[in-house]
Amino acid sequence: MFFLLLGPACSDGVSGSEPVPAEGRLVADGDTPGTYALIRRSGYNYETPDTSNAHAQEPFQHIRQSYDEELGAYVFDFYIHIDIDDDRGLPNITDRQRNEIKTDAKSPASMVGQPGDEMVFRWKFRLPDGMKTTNKFCHLHQIKGIDNSAGTADVGNPLITFTARTLSNGKQQFQVIFVGPSSASAGNVYLARADLAEFLGRWVEVEERIVCGMQGSYRVSMKRLDDGRELISVSEPDLTMWRDGTVGMRPKWGIYRSFGTGGSLKSQLRDEMLRFADFSVEKVSR
Repeated sequence: MFFLLLGPACSDGVSGSEPVPAEGRLVADGDTPGTYALIRRSGYNYETPDTSNAHAQEPFQHIRQSYDEELGAYVFDFYIHIDIDDDRGLPNITDRQRNEIKTDAKSPASMVGQPGDEMVFRWKFRLPDGMKTTNKFCHLHQIKGIDNSAGTADVGNPLITFTARTLSNGKQQFQVIFVGPSSASAGNVYLARADLAEFLGRWVEVEERIVCGMQGSYRVSMKRLDDGRELISVSEPDLTMWRDGTVGMRPKWGIYRSFGTGGSLKSQLRDEMLRFADFSVEKVSR
């Protein structure tokens, strides 16, 4: 268990003296107190449990920065505490917790997918050695639709999810999951599965490409940096990458996990720290 308690997180306002990052790029700069301002300044947003439960008295900054010797660069550290953290402080949600960054309706137009757009998402991530999972979800990345102003868009489920899960035989698996429109009622479609052990404790580089639309497409490649091994490869030339009523497609990253109804799975989990680096969202010409 670890509890790095800080004072209140700094303001995420942007001063005129701060450099403006290249549009769509989010790269750690080593300034932990300025992390949230950097996220916002780069066109992203965040949802962190900095003041949840026990953190209300001593706020904890859940996205920090550190220097990674392997990459030779600063990276983002995403913390989650099993006995404290919640889901956005919502009192009616008591079975899960999240610490995520995302693009949203406030992001530049170049960072939000529209019908016919090809979007390219790139990033690196490192899951901790010994990471604990359960048979419920532990999402590490999602592609979702942005709801409309009336709140009627089909955005309840993500289109694409990367999740870590424990199977009935006790083995841990990394899964790439597609969920179609609600009207299709098709449930989860597993586009790829791999042994989670191949990811743990090692940096993985991701390139993900989607063509937004009812007749869209999806591709992703995940390669370990230390040996170049490709762990996941998916190419789906005909996939429904849009949802009725949505105003755009956007990615999310971090950790969003279930700990069971009434905390029933908390004993199977632990505090974790996941590392991410070099986020990029790009809209390319077609």
